[in-house]
Amino acid sequence: MASRGVRFSLLLASLPPLRGLLPLGLFLAAWQAINPQNSPFFPPPSAWWASMVTLSASGRLWPAVYSTLLSFVGAIAIACLLGGAGGILLGRSPAARRALGPLLEFCRGLPPPVVVPVAVLLLGYVEGLKIVIVVLVAVWPILLNTASAAGALSDLLADVSRTLRLGRAATLRKIVIPAAVPAFLVGIRGAVPLAIIITLLVEMITSLPGIGSLIVLSQRQFRSSEVYGLLVLVGLIGFALNSLFVIIEGMVLRRWPPRAGFAQQS
Repeated sequence: MASRGVRFSLLLASLPPLRGLLPLGLFLAAWQAINPQNSPFFPPPSAWWASMVTLSASGRLWPAVYSTLLSFVGAIAIACLLGGAGGILLGRSPAARRALGPLLEFCRGLPPPVVVPVAVLLLGYVEGLKIVIVVLVAVWPILLNTASAAGALSDLLADVSRTLRLGRAATLRKIVIPAAVPAFLVGIRGAVPLAIIITLLVEMITSLPGIGSLIVLSQRQFRSSEVYGLLVLVGLIGFALNSLFVIIEGMVLRRWPPRAGFAQQS
């Protein structure tokens, strides 16, 4: 029990310090102190809170939060699967790099807003539309980091595989994947904020259910306190998701510590 408590304390210590939010707290306190009650564009933070309570009581807030989080989690899961498997394939197979490299670079350069109309034509305004577009954006940090690590194994690890006479499957399972795990996690860390941003962006563009569509609706109806309140909610969700991933990353890296011989590419 004591060792578990120590490990948990170490994981919490790896989180960003909450004192970093102090400037934001002081700014909001000053804003509230000025108390611009009659301003249609700069309502005080107390009005933000009141608008969020009203939005929650109306039954519109939490279904939107659930829809956004569901799309985010689904997209990240698919991006991890495709990016991890594709990165190892590209990293270990020169033939795959030559065959797929130009296509991947073309897809990587497509801006998400440009992809949205094509995706709407193919899929329609369905929940899966968000997941497809977010995956197309979030997969690249994971794939490129994993491919870089899988393709840059040290000569020592290659010698170990030959000395032990490991087959391809055993080499992949016992050497390549463990060596690529740290870079894979680095890719996920870069993909998480991208996935949050693109999920909200797609909801804003398509008006599909989610926090993004709520923000646009509040803006169009000139409910500025709701816009500010939803903006703070998005920031808190992003902070919580990043902190959760830091804890998960710390737990995984205790088993797979970073190894020499892999390069990180973002």
